[in-house]
Amino acid sequence: MRLKALILFLALENFMLPCFTKQLLGVDCPGCGLQRSLLFLIKGEFISAFLMYPAIYPMLALFAFLGINKFYPIKHSNTITIILMVSTVGFILTNYILKFI
Repeated sequence: MRLKALILFLALENFMLPCFTKQLLGVDCPGCGLQRSLLFLIKGEFISAFLMYPAIYPMLALFAFLGINKFYPIKHSNTITIILMVSTVGFILTNYILKFI
């Protein structure tokens, strides 16, 4: 059973979706690099994951907080959610702008 899971895990790279924006327009989209960054993260290559897509960590923090808040309501969760969303969007936009400079 573990061998099958390992083989599936190693084959994840073969099933990545192509970026249609890049294929059609020849320009990276704001999400380009997210799949590869997640793959690096799964493999334990944390620095490579950040270098591939810097918004990966704020995005994971946002999703983790939303998941935790779903089961254990947290005081001031709206404020925390907004802060995490703004920081995630900020990282995405900064990364996207820096790609063109």
